[in-house]
Amino acid sequence: MIGDQWGKTSELLGKLVGNWSIDRVIDGQGTLRGLATFSRLDEDSLAYREQGNLRLLNDTELQTEREYIFKKRDGGFDVFFKENPPRLFHEIVLSPNVAGGVTGDGRHLCNFDYYRSSYSFLPDGSIVIRHVVSGPRKDYKITTAYSRV
Repeated sequence: MIGDQWGKTSELLGKLVGNWSIDRVIDGQGTLRGLATFSRLDEDSLAYREQGNLRLLNDTELQTEREYIFKKRDGGFDVFFKENPPRLFHEIVLSPNVAGGVTGDGRHLCNFDYYRSSYSFLPDGSIVIRHVVSGPRKDYKITTAYSRV
């Protein structure tokens, strides 16, 4: 077991199935509140869909949505953009942390911009995903907190 709440790495994806409230901060740009849903595609894959209300710092509000595919792999999971064919966003290798949760990191090069991502599955059952984006066109941090609905 790698965390009482999350179980073995091979079990973690299955524990994500269902609805999650999301609260996102995009440093220097705005916030997003919404709903994310993980649903089974097959035994080893989940569809991820989020919908939310993005509020920019200038008070502009936009409705947003995003979709990914999460696929189980030895010791973790891969995240794909939902495209045809699916395109790899990053590979996440999971490990227990000293606080009793589970963490994993991933990397992604998008043209010349670099995404460093961390996934934290916390002992209380919540999740925090952080993306640090840097490059010639992008320079910001995104932090998303997930709570079970």
